[in-house]
Amino acid sequence: MNLTLRIPDDVAERLGAYVAALERRALEALVAEEYRAGRLTKPDLRRLLGFGTRAALDAFFNAHGIDDSITLDELDRQSCDLRRLGF
Repeated sequence: MNLTLRIPDDVAERLGAYVAALERRALEALVAEEYRAGRLTKPDLRRLLGFGTRAALDAFFNAHGIDDSITLDELDRQSCDLRRLGF
Protein backbone atom coordinates (compact mmCIF):
# COMPACT_ATOMS: atom_id res chain seq x y z
CA MET A 1 0.00 0.00 0.00
CA ASN A 2 1.16 3.51 -0.71
CA LEU A 3 0.04 6.31 1.54
CA THR A 4 0.04 9.96 0.56
CA LEU A 5 0.11 12.81 3.05
CA ARG A 6 -0.84 16.30 2.01
CA ILE A 7 1.17 18.90 3.88
CA PRO A 8 1.11 22.61 3.00
CA ASP A 9 4.47 23.76 1.62
CA ASP A 10 5.12 26.26 4.42
CA VAL A 11 4.53 23.58 7.05
CA ALA A 12 6.67 21.08 5.14
CA GLU A 13 9.51 23.60 5.11
CA ARG A 14 9.35 23.92 8.89
CA LEU A 15 9.34 20.14 9.24
CA GLY A 16 12.52 19.80 7.24
CA ALA A 17 11.04 19.18 3.86
CA TYR A 18 13.73 16.91 2.46
CA VAL A 19 11.19 14.40 1.15
CA ALA A 20 12.98 11.13 1.89
CA ALA A 21 13.78 12.19 5.45
CA LEU A 22 10.22 13.38 6.05
CA GLU A 23 8.78 10.14 4.65
CA ARG A 24 11.03 8.11 6.95
CA ARG A 25 10.11 10.21 10.00
CA ALA A 26 6.41 9.78 9.21
CA LEU A 27 6.83 6.01 8.80
CA GLU A 28 8.78 5.71 12.05
CA ALA A 29 6.21 7.75 13.97
CA LEU A 30 3.37 5.62 12.58
CA VAL A 31 4.95 2.25 13.31
CA ALA A 32 6.11 3.36 16.77
CA GLU A 33 2.55 4.35 17.69
CA GLU A 34 1.07 1.16 16.24
CA TYR A 35 3.63 -0.94 18.16
CA ARG A 36 2.75 0.87 21.39
CA ALA A 37 -0.93 0.18 20.71
CA GLY A 38 -0.19 -3.52 20.22
CA ARG A 39 -1.18 -3.63 16.57
CA LEU A 40 2.34 -4.38 15.29
CA THR A 41 4.89 -6.92 16.46
CA LYS A 42 8.68 -6.71 16.58
CA PRO A 43 8.97 -8.76 13.36
CA ASP A 44 6.48 -6.35 11.75
CA LEU A 45 8.64 -3.39 12.78
CA ARG A 46 11.83 -5.00 11.47
CA ARG A 47 10.15 -5.71 8.16
CA LEU A 48 8.49 -2.30 7.78
CA LEU A 49 11.62 -0.39 8.76
CA GLY A 50 14.06 -2.63 6.87
CA PHE A 51 16.12 -3.58 9.93
CA GLY A 52 18.33 -6.62 9.54
CA THR A 53 19.40 -6.88 13.16
CA ARG A 54 17.94 -6.83 16.64
CA ALA A 55 20.46 -4.07 17.50
CA ALA A 56 18.89 -1.80 14.87
CA LEU A 57 15.46 -2.43 16.37
CA ASP A 58 16.80 -1.73 19.87
CA ALA A 59 18.23 1.59 18.64
CA PHE A 60 14.83 2.44 17.15
CA PHE A 61 13.11 1.67 20.47
CA ASN A 62 15.59 3.88 22.32
CA ALA A 63 15.24 6.73 19.82
CA HIS A 64 11.45 6.66 20.13
CA GLY A 65 11.24 6.15 23.88
CA ILE A 66 9.68 2.71 23.59
CA ASP A 67 10.04 0.48 26.64
CA ASP A 68 10.80 -2.97 25.31
CA SER A 69 10.60 -4.76 28.64
CA ILE A 70 9.28 -8.28 28.41
CA THR A 71 5.83 -8.79 29.91
CA LEU A 72 4.88 -11.71 32.13
CA ASP A 73 2.56 -13.01 29.40
CA GLU A 74 5.35 -12.90 26.84
CA LEU A 75 7.75 -14.63 29.24
CA ASP A 76 5.14 -17.33 29.87
CA ARG A 77 4.63 -17.84 26.13
CA GLN A 78 8.37 -18.10 25.55
CA SER A 79 8.69 -20.62 28.39
CA CYS A 80 5.90 -22.73 26.90
CA ASP A 81 7.51 -22.57 23.46
CA LEU A 82 10.88 -23.66 24.86
CA ARG A 83 9.30 -26.57 26.79
CA ARG A 84 7.45 -27.63 23.66
CA LEU A 85 10.77 -27.65 21.80
CA GLY A 86 12.35 -29.77 24.52
CA PHE A 87 14.44 -27.15 26.27
